[in-house]
Formats: sequence, structure tokens, C-alpha cells
Amino acid sequence: MERGGFHQRRQPPGSDGGEQLCHPLSKYREAYLKECWPLVEKALGESHIKTTLDLIEGSITVCTTKKTYDPYAILRARGLIKLLARSVPFEQAVRILQDDMACDIIKIGTLVRNRERFVKRRQRLIGPKGSTLKALELLTNCYVMVQGNTVSALGPFNGLKEVRKVVMDTMRNIHPIYNIKTLMIKQELSKDPDLRMQSWERFLPKFRHKNLAKRREPKKKSTKKEYTPFPPSQPESTVDKELATGEFFLRESVKKRKKMEEIKVKQAEALTKKQEERNKAFIPPKEKPLMKKTNKAPTEGKLDIEAIKEKVRKAKTKKLGAPPVNPAPPTGSTTGKKKKSKTKTKG
Repeated sequence: MERGGFHQRRQPPGSDGGEQLCHPLSKYREAYLKECWPLVEKALGESHIKTTLDLIEGSITVCTTKKTYDPYAILRARGLIKLLARSVPFEQAVRILQDDMACDIIKIGTLVRNRERFVKRRQRLIGPKGSTLKALELLTNCYVMVQGNTVSALGPFNGLKEVRKVVMDTMRNIHPIYNIKTLMIKQELSKDPDLRMQSWERFLPKFRHKNLAKRREPKKKSTKKEYTPFPPSQPESTVDKELATGEFFLRESVKKRKKMEEIKVKQAEALTKKQEERNKAFIPPKEKPLMKKTNKAPTEGKLDIEAIKEKVRKAKTKKLGAPPVNPAPPTGSTTGKKKKSKTKTKG
């Protein structure tokens, strides 16, 4: 946006003015300022403020003249060129010359490090089709312009205070809808004359973070030891250990022999362990016990066929279950046979 900072300097003694303020200008604003520059000169000429537009150097300069009677006029002129340099249209920027108006340039470029996150939050402030920004303007009676890394606001002092709060909260990942709701409630409460002198905290909503990411606890929790002013005891060296056991006074040959014996013992233990692990593969697994089949003893002697026939006859005579589907008539069959036999005998 800018080429440097805001300069303030005194005019040379031979000039007709007193204080001079210079603001750097972006290159893409030069075409628009060329068109509206006569209107800027006319608006500032009413307060007897002299303005110069330097397109070669890329700066706008405002300075007082001998006819300037309002000491605060130079600061209003500074606000005007600030707003014009930050893409605010001239129709809105001229309102800064009114008595009840002020401007605020909020720098949001350094509040978020990640560029993608910054763009998302800035878009959240604007809202879909500029609806969030429009609602904020209606509630605060301010003109708000989001451009690049700055937010320009123009309006009354109380409204500018609310705009700054909403912008800063939005860039800190707090949605602007919460602040807009509180502003709407405040606007309704201000209409009631009985509540003007009372506290509005009971009416304002209290928004809390519901979905807070729980901090993951470490697997290994380190417990802090109790503080003691005395330092820990010095660990024993190898010489101290040898003096305690008496090995220090032995000869080197004896020491070597002892070391070799210890190494051999360790090797033997390692061999036995390896051998046990190898032998595990050759140990047969335990088999489950087989269930013994109970063979029925064969019936002694031959089957009694006559007894089985009698049982079948008795079962036929008993009326068990449903009757047969097509029972054969006993009488009809016998009479038919008799008739057939008679006819045969006659013939």
C-alpha cells in the first residue's frame, strides 16, 4: 500500500504557510486522484488548506496558509489524504472535514502470520456479498473499507471504537456475528429511557467456546522431585568401587583372570538360554485326549422273527395317528371277489 511513512515538516521561512504534512501514495491510486483532485482542492480550500499532488515522487502534501483560522483543520486534511490513499472514495472521505466525524486506520496485516488464514479471516469480516460489513456499518453509523492489509473506518468516535473491537476480534478468530448480536441488543436497549443509566450486562449474551480442543496429555508424565537446597551426592567412581571390594590391591594378572572368569560365566548363561530356545521347537505339543466311542454290545443269539411279527400285528391293530388317506373298503373287495369266483364256476 505505502511507500514509506507519514512525514511532517515545517515550511521554509520564505513561504506563506506554517505546518506541512506529506503522505506517500500508491501507484494504482494515481488515476483516480487525477480525476477527483479538483474536488479535493475545492473542499480543502474552504478551510484555507493548500494541497499538492506530486505524481513523480508519489506523494500528497497538505499545508496551512496565513488565512487558516482553525488549528484542527490540518489534522482533518491529514485524515482526508490518508483515506484517499487507502482506496476510500472521495464522496465518503470528504465527510472527515465535518466536526462530528473521525477516521481510524486499522492495520491487520501483522495480526496473522499464515497468509491463507489471514485471507480467510479478512473474507469473514466482509461476509457473503459484503453482508457482514453492511450490518456493521448500519449498527455503528460508520463507513468501513477493507483494502489490502488495512481497514479504513470513518464515522463518530463511539462507532469507531466498536468497529476496531469487531475487526480485532475477527482477526483473533472470533466470528463477527457475536459482536454484531451484542451491538443489536445495545441499540434496542438504548431506545428505552429507563435503562440508559443501568448496567446492560444481564441483557447481553455471553458466548463461550464450546468445542475447545482438549490438550493431549503426554504418555510419560515426569514428576517433579522435591526441592532440596543441598546438591546430590557425587556418584562413586570405579576406583572407589574397587577400594570398597578390595580389588584395587590385587595384581593385574589376578584382575584379568577374574574378568575372564566373569566373561566365561556370562557366555555359559547365554549359551544355555539359546539352547533352551532351540530345544523348544523339538518339544511335541500336548495332544487333546480322544473321546472313546461306546460300542454297544452285540445281541447274543439270533433274532426272534416270530416275536417281531407279533409286535407289527399289534401295532397295526392299534389306532395310532391319523387314519389312512384312501382306506380300502374291506366288505366291497370280498364281495367282488366272491362274485367273480361264482361267475367263473358257472361258466
